[in-house]
Amino acid sequence: MKLLLVEDHKDIAGVIFDYFELKEHVMDYAHNGLLGYELALKNHYDAIILDIMLPKMDGLSVCKSLREQGIDTPVLMLTARDTKEDVLSGFAHHADDYLVKPFDLDILEIRLQAIVRRSKGSVANRHLHYGELVLDMNTRVLERAGSRYSLNPSQFSILKCLMQQAPNVVKKEVVCEALWGDEEPDSKVLRSHIYQLRSLIDRPFKHAYLRTISKVGFRLVKEGDL
Repeated sequence: MKLLLVEDHKDIAGVIFDYFELKEHVMDYAHNGLLGYELALKNHYDAIILDIMLPKMDGLSVCKSLREQGIDTPVLMLTARDTKEDVLSGFAHHADDYLVKPFDLDILEIRLQAIVRRSKGSVANRHLHYGELVLDMNTRVLERAGSRYSLNPSQFSILKCLMQQAPNVVKKEVVCEALWGDEEPDSKVLRSHIYQLRSLIDRPFKHAYLRTISKVGFRLVKEGDL
């Protein structure tokens, strides 16, 4: 497995890192939540081991933000707290499992293997189709007429939202919520993301799928449709 460990306690991180490397797993490490979030956006991992109490960005916020960006990598949260409220909060922020410190490393590995198996089972052959467009929900790769495009998290979130609703119009507010939740940025940021996505998937072809509906939102249109 390729794993991302996000843990600020150096001794705990060292023990976990050494254990999984000895088992020949590939490991990346972040000592704060913000760095962990950035690594999870840029790279593909089979699973993320995520502490809750982290500097710069807590684990709950990291998990929630990743889900909002369309990253569905399995997340196992580590915490020193084991109250019912803490457990429910972890799952409410879309974690896949929860382990209380101190824990047995063998148990950690087994729990990781379990959430990875569940994830692979749920995403196997998960593709969205619309006309020539085929979006792989696992790898964030779009195929069109034999061409393949790797989408960044924002492009993936926008296109997934549009393909799930196609050919219906998706309001701008819905797209913004998929990207940023309740924190809507300046409208220029969304226009920039739409421009980049349109340039990627439409510019090389005669037919343009991505249409802007003035003052309303966006939609995908097949060739020959209005």
